Amino acid sequence: MSHAPTTRQTPIALALDVDNGKGTPIQVRSGQTFFLNQLDLRAGFDTDVDEGLDGLRRHGDFSDLSWRGLEKADESALDAPDATTRLFTNRRFYRNARWMNERSFFVLEQLDTRGRPTSFPLLYDAGVDRDRRDSDSFFVRRTRGIQWTFDCATRTDCRRAKRFREEALVELRNTLHPEKTFVIAKATTQFRLTWSLHPTRSYTIPVAQDPSPAFDYGFQIDVKALTAPRADGTYPPGSNIKFKLTLRDGAGNRLHPEGSLPTYNDVRFGRVDSGIYYYRAFFDATTTYYRRKHRERMLMSTLEGPAQDIQAGRNIVPGSLFFDPEIDVQPTALPERDGFLAEFRTFPTSHDLFGGERFWDNPVTDTWEYPIPANAKPGTYYVTTKGRRVYRGEDIPATQTLKIQIGSPEPTTTPLPTGPCNTCHAGGSSLAVVAHANPDRATCTGCHVPLEFELEGPVYVRTHFIHSRSNRVDARIDQCEKCHLTADSIQRTSKSACLSCHKTYPRWHVQRFGPIDNMYVGETSQRSFDQCTSSCHATHPGSKLGRE
Repeated sequence: MSHAPTTRQTPIALALDVDNGKGTPIQVRSGQTFFLNQLDLRAGFDTDVDEGLDGLRRHGDFSDLSWRGLEKADESALDAPDATTRLFTNRRFYRNARWMNERSFFVLEQLDTRGRPTSFPLLYDAGVDRDRRDSDSFFVRRTRGIQWTFDCATRTDCRRAKRFREEALVELRNTLHPEKTFVIAKATTQFRLTWSLHPTRSYTIPVAQDPSPAFDYGFQIDVKALTAPRADGTYPPGSNIKFKLTLRDGAGNRLHPEGSLPTYNDVRFGRVDSGIYYYRAFFDATTTYYRRKHRERMLMSTLEGPAQDIQAGRNIVPGSLFFDPEIDVQPTALPERDGFLAEFRTFPTSHDLFGGERFWDNPVTDTWEYPIPANAKPGTYYVTTKGRRVYRGEDIPATQTLKIQIGSPEPTTTPLPTGPCNTCHAGGSSLAVVAHANPDRATCTGCHVPLEFELEGPVYVRTHFIHSRSNRVDARIDQCEKCHLTADSIQRTSKSACLSCHKTYPRWHVQRFGPIDNMYVGETSQRSFDQCTSSCHATHPGSKLGRE
């Protein structure tokens, strides 16, 4: 990710996409140097037949792959019904088809208009699920199939459903070898991508070269406080603080006019050439771990603090807050209830964003206010803004955090009871590169809370779920001490903490505490986040963090 002006010699992260055998055209700066950082392949179709993924075996881009061994790994309905139909969407996630577990390679070539090579081919090792090797080209390797059922009467009743989708996905991202660069040749008009699992077929990705694009590569997020602090540099509890957002490219050029951001429809219909993106899961659904969360592209900001009291949010944020036209900023944690303050703001506002198409032409301002309640505790507060830019073949995240003092000029910090993440997340997979490109884990909990329509929001839920499902984690998942630094850090137990990793629990738990109906947190109620009794679960078998 660039934070300075680039030249044609600056290596740029390239993202390529293939859908049902057809490559998505890209436009690049002519003669630019790239490294392949992201590769998405998808095969899928809609049907009125409930047949799991059998249709993908018979026809479509992945039909010639070996589907032997395919099995259902997880199943879960969305946490809220469709706002219009009031019907639920269920998802079944499949893994372990032979092609999903097999080591494979991709060859990327540049071609001219007549299909002749214009450079040497490049080989990329997609690796295998069961481990990571130095030869792997990408840190993230995810292969899976999904059956969607769109018209279930309830979260558990899909007996009369008639709308299904079958799809298979390959997600490769976050290069482990950014030094493997190539230059776009002058005569190049297309890429040819060949996959070793069906070598007789190749994918064509049209390439248009722009000799002088209006913007540079790279992405920077600037946030500043427009409200002046008091003489001692602090803001008083009970005040409103106004902030201003500016999005820039790597050279510092503004990506939008002073005073406004593009409307949602401007972005949706491709009328914004600068690469600004907003939340797009309406059109390309995302699912934690299982489907394209890196392409969600939400632009949002959060305030949380004081730093010394920040912890995981465990109170469900009601969906009604997102549809109230009078509320631009959503509170997610309250000092009197949670012990700290957290609130966030989306761009466009959540009301306009989630309210539907009739609001998508509304103006989007680049300023907003965070209200600081009168009972806000003194200390350092984090104002963190994250987004993602897609421009001329580059698809990258960025995050910026501004620290402000509330009530006291004395800086405070957040004690983190987990780590060190850089044992695995280093180089091309560091936290400064993956996910939101945010290396400061203390600033995550304001956004990552259980939302009524996305209960798996908390960081601990996502971390447990992703690491327990992935076979590419270096340590055994039950070795809590690999991430948890103290015994105290595993004492706050809940159904959401346990069942974000475990798929089952004992029969007497089911009888007493209810069945598992959410693959991320156990159940769709506040009970999933409540503290389990301190007389149980004081440790975890194999964790090496037990109390003697």
